[in-house]
Amino acid sequence: MILEKKYKIALIGYRLSSGGSDRVMARLSVFFGQNNIEIHNIIVIDEVSYPYSGKLVNLGLLKDERNGFFNKFKRLMALRSYLNQNNFDYIIDFRFRTKPIQELIISRFIYNTKVIFTVHSYLIDHYMPNNTWLTKRIYDNSFAVVSLTEKMTKLINEKHQLKNVVTIANPINSEEIDLLKNAPIDLDFQFIIAVGQYENPIKQFDKLIATYSKSDLPKKNIHLVILGDGDRNLLERSIDEFSVLDKVHLLGYQDNPFQFISKAMFLVLCSENEGMPNVLIESLACETPVIAFDCDSGPSEIITNDNGILVENQNWEHLKLAMERLISNYDLYLHFKSNAKKSISKFEIDAIGKKWLDLLKIK
Repeated sequence: MILEKKYKIALIGYRLSSGGSDRVMARLSVFFGQNNIEIHNIIVIDEVSYPYSGKLVNLGLLKDERNGFFNKFKRLMALRSYLNQNNFDYIIDFRFRTKPIQELIISRFIYNTKVIFTVHSYLIDHYMPNNTWLTKRIYDNSFAVVSLTEKMTKLINEKHQLKNVVTIANPINSEEIDLLKNAPIDLDFQFIIAVGQYENPIKQFDKLIATYSKSDLPKKNIHLVILGDGDRNLLERSIDEFSVLDKVHLLGYQDNPFQFISKAMFLVLCSENEGMPNVLIESLACETPVIAFDCDSGPSEIITNDNGILVENQNWEHLKLAMERLISNYDLYLHFKSNAKKSISKFEIDAIGKKWLDLLKIK
């Protein structure tokens, strides 16, 4: 599709590395670029590992070691100057927004065109103040607020009565994943997998290690691999406590997680909260079945009777039984595996990208 007008959009995020919202920003930059839209990727932390399209504006290079008030003010003024120098049609903000006064200043005095704010977690306090009056001052003038699931949209509307919230899920790019998933790995054992930041208590990997250790999987020589970054001390203590040092592997952050996910028997998501967990969709794109807690938002909109098992939220005994069921019932496992990829067609980048173009009124 070739657009008649050359639109110009600024995508603003923390970085283009590690996080789920960062990957969404990167994928959308590529989609927009393919649709003849001029994209400027503005990041505030100097970390780039995801493929992206368009110009990179790295404000993280202005950050000093102290990161004090004057340094933050300098970066804020650099952002304002850059936005003023460019006549953007839209700004799309992918950041966490946990400092209400700062966000009020940014929304009222820094952003200078139509703004779309994204919300990537059911824990909406990471994006919106508890105070509804302040939330409305930040968001009421925006072009739209995009949440990832209908449950998140309902929560935002009930709590803050915003009138411009729409639902658009995270996109997946199966073609990109297909190119990456077949890369070899140096593991010579069967394994299941989990992915996320090690020190993030919401991910509950310490409890996953405990549950895994009590299951039949270690006895059947099926290992647990956990990919992610951050402090691993808590997880290493859990590995020692439950005597699974030879069975649980913390492989750290991987630029290409798909080469591991595609070779896992299945992926486990045991989070306390989620928004729309990219890793579930990406696992299914790798034709790897999934098991997940039915937390408040996300998994129930992805998992069906044809691609995995949805477990009663925070029921660790049921999670253990689900893992054991999937390694013992081969017919069920094959059924999930054969249906995995086609089950996530509605999340493909072309389908999700069209929803974004419709929202932006770009034809």
